[in-house]
Amino acid sequence: MQIEKLVAFHKTMGDVTRIRIISILANGPKRGQAIAGILSLTAPTISHHLTKLKEINLVRDRREKNSVYYFLNDDVLQHYSRALPEMILNKGESKMDTQKLSGEQKKVLENFLTADGRLKTIPAQRKKKLIVLYHIASLLENGRKYDEKDLNSFILTFHDDYATIRRELIIGSIMYRENSIYELNPREMWATIE
Repeated sequence: MQIEKLVAFHKTMGDVTRIRIISILANGPKRGQAIAGILSLTAPTISHHLTKLKEINLVRDRREKNSVYYFLNDDVLQHYSRALPEMILNKGESKMDTQKLSGEQKKVLENFLTADGRLKTIPAQRKKKLIVLYHIASLLENGRKYDEKDLNSFILTFHDDYATIRRELIIGSIMYRENSIYELNPREMWATIE
């Protein structure tokens, strides 16, 4: 997620009706007509607001026979809600400064990287995988847009399975992809190592 996505989230949420819809969906999935009835608004108005919420991935829908149910994407809500305070409190500091690695992080990198810096295997455990991904991403240039070929070439210097690592960089919110162009997210947006 780029900083622009955080801005888009806050712009989208800057509407009373959308906040009310989120509040309703926090209690469980609802049909669009039910939301319209609760808020005393027309179905087209609710549809418009739900479309805006779906654009930022805050609401998902699922069709069941002739009805469409809308669900709140709690993970996305929590992620965006934490992102701005973390960015401000961290004052742009890196979540993993390679010069200030903890003993555990150093040990993970020693266990999974060869002497020449190649990845022996992709860790299965999420925490270890994120430590390795942070290390790899710390060697990419901030603000640079990588096409898929360039990113694959970079990842190949670490491991032959560039597709998996590239996908994990996206899943961990370390990188953002749009139209096969990849860019590092601000570090405060990266998945948290717990």
